[in-house]
Amino acid sequence: MISRIAAAAGRDVSRETFDKLEEYVVLLKASASDQNLIAPSTIDSVWDRHILDSAQLVRHEPSDGAAWVDIGSGAGLPGLVIALLTRGPITLVEPRRLRAEFLQRAVDVLGLSPRVSVRRAKVERLSGTFDVIAARAVAPLPRLLELSSHLSTKKTIWVLPKGRNGLTELAEARRAWQGVFHVEQSVTDDDSYIIVASGVGKKP
Repeated sequence: MISRIAAAAGRDVSRETFDKLEEYVVLLKASASDQNLIAPSTIDSVWDRHILDSAQLVRHEPSDGAAWVDIGSGAGLPGLVIALLTRGPITLVEPRRLRAEFLQRAVDVLGLSPRVSVRRAKVERLSGTFDVIAARAVAPLPRLLELSSHLSTKKTIWVLPKGRNGLTELAEARRAWQGVFHVEQSVTDDDSYIIVASGVGKKP
């Protein structure tokens, strides 16, 4: 599995990092049923459906130590996986109390503080700008851009995993938004995509 994670992330993965990922999976499975952190049908395939799916976003990091924000982090997917595979600061944004509490517990157990911070808030109330914006299963692309574009600069990279409706969402977003948009096939699902964007802004 280490080699598969490394291939997905586009970087070496140490044994120590893999041990932390295993520790996170244990936490995730133990708490999954408490608040439906992940779909019950995906628990047995958590490495493929969630860990690898999140790890593949890391290959788009623009520079070592980049500052990430994970919008609607939920169970920490992809944010906690990204945090374990990178070295820069990461902000996990989650408005729901129980999920924010799980994220904070995971950050503490995994020894990720103070590099990783949990913000219990709606994304539209968050301030600051980030090098990379990630969001997994949060909202359709046009709505996501509307809610969170204030966190970006012209240099910000957006890395957004999308399901089979990803191309349709992108076409809709392009009606009101401009920028450089690139679509990649997900390494974990033939029907899923990753939308990678930069220079994103509202059309005049």
